[in-house]
Amino acid sequence: MNYLSDDDSRLVSQYIYKAEEAGKIQPDFLGRNPMESSVRVCDIAVNDLGLGRNSIIAILLSPCFLDDRDEDLENVRKDFGEPSYRILVSYLKIRALYNNKHVIANENFRNLLMSLCEDIRVILIVIAETVAFLRHVPELETIPTETIQDSALLYAPLAHKLGLYQLKSEIEDLSLKYLEHDAYYHIKEKLNATKTARDKYIKEFIEPIEKILKDNGLKFHIKGRTKSIHSIWQKMKKQNCPFEGVYDLFAIRIIIDSPLEQEKVLCWQTFALITNMYQSNPKRMRDWLSVPKSNGYECLHITVLGPQQKWVEVQIRTERMDEIAEKGLAAHWRYKGIKGEGGMDSWLNQIRQALETSDNIDLYDNFSAGTYEKEVFVFTPKGELKKFPKGATVLDFAYSVHTKVGNACTGAKVNGKAVPFKYEMQSGDNIEILTSSQQTPKHDWLNIVVTSRAKNKIRLALKETMIKDGLYAKEMLERRLKNRKVELTESALNHMIKKLGYKEMADFYRDVANASLDISMVIDKYIEVKNQEDGLSKPGANQQAEEQRSAENFVLNNDAVNSAIRSHFAARGEDVLVIDRNLKGVDYTLARCCNPIYGDDVFGFITINEGIKIHREDCPNAKDMRARYGYRIVKAVWSGKGTAQYDITLRIVGHDDIGIVSNISNVISKEEHILMRSININSHDGLFSGQITISVEGQQRLNALMKKLQGVKGVKQVVRL
Repeated sequence: MNYLSDDDSRLVSQYIYKAEEAGKIQPDFLGRNPMESSVRVCDIAVNDLGLGRNSIIAILLSPCFLDDRDEDLENVRKDFGEPSYRILVSYLKIRALYNNKHVIANENFRNLLMSLCEDIRVILIVIAETVAFLRHVPELETIPTETIQDSALLYAPLAHKLGLYQLKSEIEDLSLKYLEHDAYYHIKEKLNATKTARDKYIKEFIEPIEKILKDNGLKFHIKGRTKSIHSIWQKMKKQNCPFEGVYDLFAIRIIIDSPLEQEKVLCWQTFALITNMYQSNPKRMRDWLSVPKSNGYECLHITVLGPQQKWVEVQIRTERMDEIAEKGLAAHWRYKGIKGEGGMDSWLNQIRQALETSDNIDLYDNFSAGTYEKEVFVFTPKGELKKFPKGATVLDFAYSVHTKVGNACTGAKVNGKAVPFKYEMQSGDNIEILTSSQQTPKHDWLNIVVTSRAKNKIRLALKETMIKDGLYAKEMLERRLKNRKVELTESALNHMIKKLGYKEMADFYRDVANASLDISMVIDKYIEVKNQEDGLSKPGANQQAEEQRSAENFVLNNDAVNSAIRSHFAARGEDVLVIDRNLKGVDYTLARCCNPIYGDDVFGFITINEGIKIHREDCPNAKDMRARYGYRIVKAVWSGKGTAQYDITLRIVGHDDIGIVSNISNVISKEEHILMRSININSHDGLFSGQITISVEGQQRLNALMKKLQGVKGVKQVVRL
């Protein structure tokens, strides 16, 4: 071939001969000779697209390789150079996509094409291949309808985006010819029948224009452009009219030979001369000369009323503007309603800008899909196409399938090879997820995934696991302590957790559940802390314990206690508040944040407008109040017999066993002086949690009730709110 050097031609021939001997060159899926098809593609690539050596080598060598993983491909890099190698590999990748034929119509498929192309020339080659195929469809015994339809759906819009209008129209017209045979030939016959009249009218219309432009010294030539058959058919369908109802079958294009600095002046001069001759329609005027379109398109469009009262569109542009628009270098992919597609459009726009400023075809070497690789497109085992952000992993893919698949993911098979779930997916990958029933989400998975869906599902799974671990760990802890006849108290447990270096109880329970902490060590540590709190680890502890047991039956008059407390604090000059339901003269209320009841250790807080509010010593707000408003804290102790009713709320968690609500209700109903105000229980994944509001006289009765509720089968935790 005359566009290859003698050395290139010799090397290409050697590759083809070697591939034929190895049996690699086989008829394609349509039964065509691949070498013959490649020569046809080369012809279009050179004559219609202006592609050169590197593209031609890639096209001719493509039948010699089975896929982009062929070991012999490295020889192409050595023999022909990096650009030829890069184009060939991308071209082979795209060809392999057609094994998943049913996804070609997918909106993401076009984006996948772009992301796989390491060189813009590959897209141009694929468009050339499409045109070559459509031009020679009659040679096939059977017309492949699906393949033709895919060409119309995918490559015609892509050619339009790149400004390849002649090839775009040819793809659309040829596709219509084979897909809607009757419509195509009906319009073609109508155009042929009206050609003489149309040519006569165009001549009548442009003769006075040519005369006046020449008289004014303008250098120009005029083109008459008839609408494509496909465009006429689309307008007939859209307007629901016959061929005769389509009035704008043609347009006149006036192309001025002008130096760059005089382009606008001469275009506007032409505009003035024409509109003085023919009446213009101001509503149909489009001025892309003063302010070019965002894609760089420059032209004046006007519609004037010609002879026989027919409206004719006239386009006024210069040679430079026409060259850009006609040869595809403008790439005005938004023209005629073609919508943008984010990153791909931005990338194509960059290509347009570079092409407009250079006549050197080698500039294609500077482009790669790296400027567009913000997304990856991968296939499911069924051939469905999915889109993910760049950097997404197999684990992201698993969670996109289903939450359960993601939670059980252990890895995947990518293109038939096993990979870990940290593997970052690449465009064109075929992904098959591997799972295990023993797998559970881990916290570090959050650093592996990038999609918000996967992150949210992992967080939810971790939260559920934390609840289950907490219930399991606490149940195990209680059972072991019960065997050693040791009571589990919140204060001792919290104290022990802090001593072990934990800030959150959930972290402690997690380590107990997964055996990171030795449960025997935890039990020993708890007993040690509990003994310290009870004073059993101090000298004389046994004696103190005996004294406590011997004093169990001793009853001290409440008035004597209150008097002693008042005397004690008065001697120290501190305020004392003795709370009694019959107390008068002191305005106080029980704080809602902690709901203190008779028997709780409490203190008073002097508010500005609501008198004194009584809080529990372990109130969530106590620490902050003491730190910021210590001067407003007053001592408070309970007085009386504790016969008033107090509303408090309990939180209960456990296994969702049959009749659990009924069993809880029965325990409460059997208690004297305790009334159940409300109960709200929710269940999820075999667990239940809920809140119960009751009226109780004091802490002693409350503690007794909580112990009984802890004994109900299935109940794992009872906490006062």
